[in-house]
Amino acid sequence: MDVLIIGGGIGGLTLALTLHERGIPCRVFEMAPQIKAVGVGVNLLPHSTKELIRLGLESELAKAAVATKDAAFFNRFGQLIHREPLGRAAGYDWPQFSIHRGDLQMILLAAVEQRLGKDRIHTGWQCTGFSQDAQQATAQFRDTVTGAALPDQSAAVIVACDGIHSAIRKQMHPQEGEPRYSGVNMWRGVTRMQPILSGACMVRAGWLSHGKMVIYPIRNDIDAAGNQLMNWVAEIETPVYRKRDWSRPGNLDDFLPAFADWQFDWLDVPKMIRDADMAPEFPMVDQDPLDHWTEGRVTLLGDAAHPMVPRGSNGAGQAIIDCAVLADLLAETKDPVDALKAYEALRLPATAQVVLTNRTNPPDAILREVFERTGDRPFARIEDVISPAELTAITDRYKKVAGYDREKLKAAG
Repeated sequence: MDVLIIGGGIGGLTLALTLHERGIPCRVFEMAPQIKAVGVGVNLLPHSTKELIRLGLESELAKAAVATKDAAFFNRFGQLIHREPLGRAAGYDWPQFSIHRGDLQMILLAAVEQRLGKDRIHTGWQCTGFSQDAQQATAQFRDTVTGAALPDQSAAVIVACDGIHSAIRKQMHPQEGEPRYSGVNMWRGVTRMQPILSGACMVRAGWLSHGKMVIYPIRNDIDAAGNQLMNWVAEIETPVYRKRDWSRPGNLDDFLPAFADWQFDWLDVPKMIRDADMAPEFPMVDQDPLDHWTEGRVTLLGDAAHPMVPRGSNGAGQAIIDCAVLADLLAETKDPVDALKAYEALRLPATAQVVLTNRTNPPDAILREVFERTGDRPFARIEDVISPAELTAITDRYKKVAGYDREKLKAAG
């Protein structure tokens, strides 16, 4: 049996490594002419680092990433609402890593090239569709640069890891329509600056109607002054919607005024935003859960299967879990068609629950609760607004939905 992987992002490269570990040959076909270190920050929660460590990548990840120690939630006045430990500091057997997406992709790419060989990765191949019969599945391609047709490629299984605009997803679900806009626009940036708080803290502050920030470091000691590379996301409710484009430059005038008075004793937010190299803008979008991912010998994985709004630090993690489940089933099941059916039966409902929870009650629902209960005013004591038990319950519920409840994850081995 062999597997044809469409997409050389986090999901596609992780799947290649995972299949290789299980002794299953595979090839990766990536649309970009060259796989480059692009993007901004991504969080790897303990359920996903468990799988990456299983692949022997802990040392490389630890060198490139920040081992996240804690999460802190603040209102837009800079008042602390809740703090909790994360990763190994919270008693997990596996760390939580905050890392530049490009660094993660380059770590995965280097491992694939070393273990599988560079000849297993094909760049500049844009998948345009698929066909199949009882024995194999076939993907059609064109050259990304010239648009010319490239030779069809066949394998026992095709896995689409090519994101929310996947051609294979569109062929399976031609009536689906455009991604669903959440009503929230985002601007993302990275800033070179001194560490804040614990130096390894994931900060969520404010609330969407008046402006919300997510802030966390993704590289340590980037210069002789001990600066970090700080990832930040500004989120604001807005009716304005433009099609998702990861490279579209943002305009500071569109969002900086919402954060103009966010000058706290622990961070000057306007300065952090102004000091960023750039601030790309894109809408927060997802898609409704599908009724199926699999047709015969072809299936979906990661954002091609379950694109979700980035409000639980969990999109990359769910793709990595997909890889582990799918590879195990392909290795254990005689008929690959049966393996893909079993994969869908396990992962589709689990990820559908994450997609819907990210819309309504992710961990930062803590901020919404305090915003609503205080009427967006400062408080004297957080305990007069919401109890510590209620705060903990919100984040604990999400951990269970997303699959990284500490005790359950530990019991799974």
